[in-house]
Amino acid sequence: MKRNRHQFLLSQYHHNHAVQLVHGGKTYFDKLIAMIDGASNSIHLQTYIYENDETGQQVTQALVAAARRGVAVYVLLDSYGSDGWKQSWPAVLEAAGVHFRWFSSVANNQHFYIGRRLHHKVVVADAQRCLVGGVNISNRYNDLPNDPAWLDWALYCEGPAAAILDVVCLRIWQRDVSRKKRLTAQQFDCDASLHNCMPVRVRRNDWVRGHVQITRSYLEMFREAQSHIIMMSSYFLPGRKMRNAMQQAANRGVRICVITAGKSDVKTSKNAERYLYDWMLRHNMQIYEYMPHILHGKLSTYDGKWVTVGSFNVNNLSTFASVELNMDVLNNHFAQDVEAQLKDIMQHQCTLVDNDSFARQTKWYHRLWYRINYDFIRITFFLFTFYFKQEKRQH
Repeated sequence: MKRNRHQFLLSQYHHNHAVQLVHGGKTYFDKLIAMIDGASNSIHLQTYIYENDETGQQVTQALVAAARRGVAVYVLLDSYGSDGWKQSWPAVLEAAGVHFRWFSSVANNQHFYIGRRLHHKVVVADAQRCLVGGVNISNRYNDLPNDPAWLDWALYCEGPAAAILDVVCLRIWQRDVSRKKRLTAQQFDCDASLHNCMPVRVRRNDWVRGHVQITRSYLEMFREAQSHIIMMSSYFLPGRKMRNAMQQAANRGVRICVITAGKSDVKTSKNAERYLYDWMLRHNMQIYEYMPHILHGKLSTYDGKWVTVGSFNVNNLSTFASVELNMDVLNNHFAQDVEAQLKDIMQHQCTLVDNDSFARQTKWYHRLWYRINYDFIRITFFLFTFYFKQEKRQH
């Protein structure tokens, strides 16, 4: 029975991929620039935040150079997240022949898409190589002198998933995401220096368009895990359905470790997150707060066999109001390598929050303040995720 279940899960993946977990900071931007410089046919870059700082200018120069040598370059930015570019960006790119468009996060049309964000971070080169994660294009996500990057991750992938993502990006670019087309996996020669022959699947969340695959991946993780789960989430506020699934896993003996931010760029979110600590500790979940710098990564793994990496935060904003994209990898060797990195972070860069330390450091007025922040975030998420019409799912 267990073998049949594994075969069923495996059938959902495309095979023959080379993959690499990419740490944020300089490592990420070196990989990104190399992808752009090596492209010969096409580049899709879609992201939430793109700033006109040193890091942004470096990426811009690479995109402009690619366009000038004849590569078809498509750049799609969220109009809210990248608002600072609105005066100068289009002219710079269009003069070089780059195709540029804004993704409107606030629209007033027949669907009333209020507050919808393009939150995913995707780069595809030549429909053969892709980079998917949580890293925005900004100095905050890069390693600069005396200013290390926020902790983040991405998955670099060569193989059929890149061809799938190329089509996904093109459809979003063309505003044509209502029709689904089953894609046939292509065969690729993979870089021998990477983890080879990995099963990978592309997972999307865009609730308005009926895509809830990342949510299903997380629910699948809680359902399938037998031993342990490690989750790293920068803004960890799981909704009711996700909490129920977590609790059920914990009740059957699965050890759940959650790496959260010790220092957060959104104080209200962090306070709201701490309101859930009581619930997590009551159900024997382990909480680790990352202390060296800002945590922005979104990465989860279970039982040393499965990993998901991408832009999806475990909260209702990512579940209902944002366009998100993750990549799932089903492979023991890769998952165990990822787990080893996470365990090293937990041991050397995190503070364990247990019942005694939380009770000692948290007075009644702290708990009240956490509850106020939690209710504020919950109501805000509700307002941002309220739509008069959700488009019917296409099968």
